[in-house]
Amino acid sequence: MTISTRGAGKAPAVLVLEDGRSFRGRAYGAVGETFGEAVFSTGMTGYQETLTDPSYHRQVVVMTAPHVGNTGVNDEDPESKRIWVSGYVVRDPARVPSNWRSRRSLDEELASQGVVGISGIDTRALTRHLRERGAMRVGIFSGNALEDEGVLLAKVRQTAEMAGADLAAEVATKETYVVPAVGTRKYTVAAIDLGIKGMTPHRMAERGIEVHVLPATATLEEVYAVKPDGVFFSNGPGDPSTADHPVALMKGVLERKTPLFGICFGNQILGRSLGFGTYKLKYGHRGINQPVQDRTTGKVEVTAHNHGFAVDAPLDKVSDTEFGRAEVSHVCLNDQVVEGLQLLDQPAFSVQYHPEAAAGPHDAAYLFDRFVTLMEGQRA
Repeated sequence: MTISTRGAGKAPAVLVLEDGRSFRGRAYGAVGETFGEAVFSTGMTGYQETLTDPSYHRQVVVMTAPHVGNTGVNDEDPESKRIWVSGYVVRDPARVPSNWRSRRSLDEELASQGVVGISGIDTRALTRHLRERGAMRVGIFSGNALEDEGVLLAKVRQTAEMAGADLAAEVATKETYVVPAVGTRKYTVAAIDLGIKGMTPHRMAERGIEVHVLPATATLEEVYAVKPDGVFFSNGPGDPSTADHPVALMKGVLERKTPLFGICFGNQILGRSLGFGTYKLKYGHRGINQPVQDRTTGKVEVTAHNHGFAVDAPLDKVSDTEFGRAEVSHVCLNDQVVEGLQLLDQPAFSVQYHPEAAAGPHDAAYLFDRFVTLMEGQRA
C-alpha cells in the first residue's frame, strides 16, 4: 500500500473491481492505493465500530448508507486500537461532523491511519453489482497511484483472494491480558482472540466474569492455566478452512466438557470441530439488520453480522458427532444460512453473529446469559 495524507479531498480516485468494472470519484482519507475484498455493509450507523472490527481485515468496505461521517470520530467507540479495513467506500461524506463526543472528522481519522478510500461514487450501483456477481477483489487508486485502468486491473488481479486466507493470528493479541469483572467476580473465562471486538469481553465483565484474553496461538495448557469456568472463541477474519490450530484447541476443550461459547469465526470453528464443512458465501452478511430465528425458542431476532463464510450443517436433523449430538440452533431468515450450533450432550454452543452488537440491536444479548447458565450448571 502506498499512501499520502495530503490533498485527499480534492484528488481524483478510481475503484477497480477484478471483473473489470470501475467507478470514478474523489479520494477520501489517505491518497494512494490499496487492495482487498470488496464487501458491502448495510448498517446505517456504527461506522466507527465497523472500521475498527478486526474481522474486516483485508476487506474494502462499501457503505450502503449514503451519508457517512455525520457524527465524526470519538475516542470511546472503537472496537480495537486501530482501523482494520483495507479500504473504505462512501457516497456522500459529511462535510462538517456534528456530535458532542466528536474529536475529529472521519476523513482525518482515515488519513491519519493511512486508510485509502473513495467518495462520490454510486454505492447503490456498486452494491447491486456485488450482490449479482459476488464479493471480489478490488483496488482503490488516487493521486500518483492513478494509471491506465488496464494496468490497475492487472494489479487487482495479482492480489490474494479471501478464500484460503489465514488471517486470525495477524489481528489477535500477542500477549494475554485480563478484563476484570464488574463488581464481584463470579466466573473466569478464557477467551481465544481470533479478532475479538472490545465490547465482547466487556459484555461478559458486566455479568461478573473475569475474562482472560489469550492469543490465537494459545495452547490447551495455557487455556487451562487460568482455571476457566468457561472458554470463549471470538470472531475474526479469514477462511475457517485454514484455522487448524483453533480447531484442535477447541476439540481439546470439548473433550474436557468445559462450557464453551463461540461467535462468528468461533461458530465456524465449532462447526469444523464437529465434523461439518464450511463454504464461502456469495457476498456474505454484513450489517446490523439481519433477521435470525432462534430455533430453540422460536424467537426472531434482529442481529448484527459480519461474515463471508458459513457452516455447512443439516437444518432438518440432529447430527451425531465425535462429541455427541449436535443441531442447528439459529438460522438466517433471509437465506436459511446456518447462524448457530449447539451440542445436546454437553455444554457448548455458538452463533454466527454479534450478540455484543456495538453499534446495533441488542436482541441477542441473552446469549451471554445463556453462557453464564452453562457455567452455573457445570459448577453445580
